[in-house]
Amino acid sequence: MTSPTLTAAASTSGATKIYGKDDSVVYALRDVSVEFYSGQFTAIMGPSGSGKSTLMHCIAGLDELTSGSAIIDGNDLSQMKDKELTELRREKIGFIFQSFNLVPTLTADENIRLPLLLGNNKGNEEWIQKVISTVHLNDRLTHRPSELSGGQQQRVAVARALASEPRIILADEPTGNLDSTTGAEILTFMRKAVDELGQTIVMVTHDPVAAAYADRIIFLADGHVVDEMTDPTAERVLDRMKSLGS
Repeated sequence: MTSPTLTAAASTSGATKIYGKDDSVVYALRDVSVEFYSGQFTAIMGPSGSGKSTLMHCIAGLDELTSGSAIIDGNDLSQMKDKELTELRREKIGFIFQSFNLVPTLTADENIRLPLLLGNNKGNEEWIQKVISTVHLNDRLTHRPSELSGGQQQRVAVARALASEPRIILADEPTGNLDSTTGAEILTFMRKAVDELGQTIVMVTHDPVAAAYADRIIFLADGHVVDEMTDPTAERVLDRMKSLGS
C-alpha cells in the first residue's frame, strides 16, 4: 500500500494545453499540477473531452504543453531536444495502447524485446524472463501476433512495456479492445507488475471496473483536476463519474 515516503516518477506543474487560436481556442488542459508516485498504479478518469488523453500524451512527450512543465524522472521535457526526448521515451517510458501495436512479422519474443533492440540494448535477461513468466507467455514466445488471441497480444504489449525496466508505464485504455474476462486478466497482470515487480503505472480509462485496480484515481473535468480517490472501488468510482456528468 501507499508508503509514507512517496517519490514522483512523473509530474506536471501548471500544465496548460491550448489548441487553435483567436475565436476557436480550446483549452484541453488548464493549469494541471499533479504527481504520479513511484511504485503506484494511478488511473486518470474523466468525461469525454476532459483532457485525460492529452495529459498522458504531454507526460509522454508525445505532445507539447502550451505552458507549464511535464517532468519524468527529474527531466523537464520542455527543455529537451527531439533526440533526447526519443531516448527518454525508449529508456524511461513503457507504453501500452488500446490497439496492441505489435509488429506482425515478429514473434512474441521479438516484439517484447523490440524497444531494447532499437536502442542496441540487450536488457536484463533475468528481468525479461521474470516479466515473461509474470504475464504467462512462456509457451507463446515463437508465435506471431496473427497466431495469438487479442488477450495474448495485449499480454505481449504489457511485457514489451515492462521489458526495459522503465521508470513509468503509460497505458491508454489498455483493455478497450478486450472482452471483460480478458480485460480483467490484463489488469491483474498490470496490478502484479506494480505489486511484485515494483513498476509504476499510469492508466487512462473510462471504465470504473478497470479503475478499481488502481491505488489512486485522478479525476479530470474541463481540463482541470477536480478530485482524487485512493483505494477505489468500482461503485465509488461510478458514483463519482456520474457527478462529473460522464
